[in-house]
Amino acid sequence: MARPREFDLDAAVDRAMEVFWANGYEGSSLPDLLDGIGITRGSLYKAFNDKRSLFLLVLSRYEEQAITSAVEHLTNQSVADGWVRVKTLFTGVIATVKKGDRRGCLLCSAAAGPASDDPDIAKLVHQSLDRMRRAFEKALVDSPRHSSLTDVEVRSVADALVVQYIGLRTMARSQAPFVSLERSVKGLEHLPGAPGVKV
Repeated sequence: MARPREFDLDAAVDRAMEVFWANGYEGSSLPDLLDGIGITRGSLYKAFNDKRSLFLLVLSRYEEQAITSAVEHLTNQSVADGWVRVKTLFTGVIATVKKGDRRGCLLCSAAAGPASDDPDIAKLVHQSLDRMRRAFEKALVDSPRHSSLTDVEVRSVADALVVQYIGLRTMARSQAPFVSLERSVKGLEHLPGAPGVKV
């Protein structure tokens, strides 16, 4: 008879997320993960096969939590002006950094790292970023200041916002000066659709 598992899988994935988020994929060694999760090497291999498989589970969990939260924020109809939703998403990142959280975005870190040579990780990253892009599109459609944009232009600005979001979170993780991060968010006002800015 097989022995019952001695730890909760969901809790283990959540703890592994904290390790990967803090150290990155490459920077998270097996001992780091074992210590962070609180399990033995044998238990990790039995439950998750290997570090890569565990990371894929962590990315899926991150999408369920952080990406879904951002998408819900950008598509929240209780805030009528979509541009207000966009700005508060970015200013929320700034507020998080100001509190001392420089971990950035786990998905963004994956996009800049292991996604470059792992098709399965890349697929998860691209799916998540596509959800973000579509949420930005919805916010722009609901933005009076962007009402003159064509569908193609809305998609272009949404793509620019995704790139800006990834860049902001990545720069936050890289310990970029806080003032530079603040300026980058203020620069959103100069994207197409802003007063005085031609598309």
